[in-house]
Amino acid sequence: MSDVKTLYSEDFLAWSKEQAEALRAAERGGSNQALDWGNLAEEIESLGTSQKIGLRSQMRRIVQHLLKLQFSPAAGPRRGWFETVSDARSEIEDLLEASPSLRNEASAAVAMALRQGSRKAISDLEKHGELDPAIAACIRATAYTEDQILGDWFLPEPTA
Repeated sequence: MSDVKTLYSEDFLAWSKEQAEALRAAERGGSNQALDWGNLAEEIESLGTSQKIGLRSQMRRIVQHLLKLQFSPAAGPRRGWFETVSDARSEIEDLLEASPSLRNEASAAVAMALRQGSRKAISDLEKHGELDPAIAACIRATAYTEDQILGDWFLPEPTA
């Protein structure tokens, strides 16, 4: 086990996993402390899980707005979409700073973000009468890389 105080401040996700396992080991070892070891471990672990969920949510939000920037002909909301992408990238940066091991989850989250983000973008464009079957097919076929989703340098060119 690494220095837990250092790990707590440098990588919260790794700390939560390590602490959950330590609690489970204490439970298996028959500790004489009157604690609900199993549920304590689950709660500690869920703290790290919430960071994974936050990462996925922000990635989905980025994809949704990148797709709207690329495929919507609307001019008015574009600035808000740019700001949303920038804000979500900042949120992810904060998450990765607090838990560097969370970066390992980003690759796995790309496929989910693309799938869910495209559904959200299609729904948004459909609500505003900006969607036809060809655009919907293009949105579904569009894939961004992890670097494009997370990198602050990438914004798609409008196709509409």
